[in-house]
Amino acid sequence: MNNSINSIILQASGDGGLINIFMLVAIVVVFYFFMIRPQAKKAKDAKKFREALGKGDKVITIGGIHGKIIEVKEQYVQIQIANGVEIKVSKSAVSPEMTSGSGESELQKK
Repeated sequence: MNNSINSIILQASGDGGLINIFMLVAIVVVFYFFMIRPQAKKAKDAKKFREALGKGDKVITIGGIHGKIIEVKEQYVQIQIANGVEIKVSKSAVSPEMTSGSGESELQKK
C-alpha cells in the first residue's frame, strides 16, 4: 500500500511539475504582452503628449471643455474657453485621446 502511494506521488510530480511551471510562465508572458506592456506604452505616450503641449494648441480636458492653451507652466496650463474666459487646469487633465497631435481635437475637425 505504501509503495503504491509513493509510486503515484512520484509519477504525478515527474512530468506534471514541468507542465505546471510551463503553464505558469505562459500566463505571465500573456499578461505581460496583453496588459502590462500596452498600458506602459500608453502612459509613456500620454507623458510625451503632455510635455509637448504648447501655447496656441487646441485641446480638450478630461471634463470635456474645449479651449486653446494661452499659458504653459510645469504643472498646469491656462486655457481660454471663450473671449475673456480663462481656466487653469492641471496638465494631467488634458486628454491625449481626444486631442490629436496637430493640436486640434477630433471633434473640432468634423
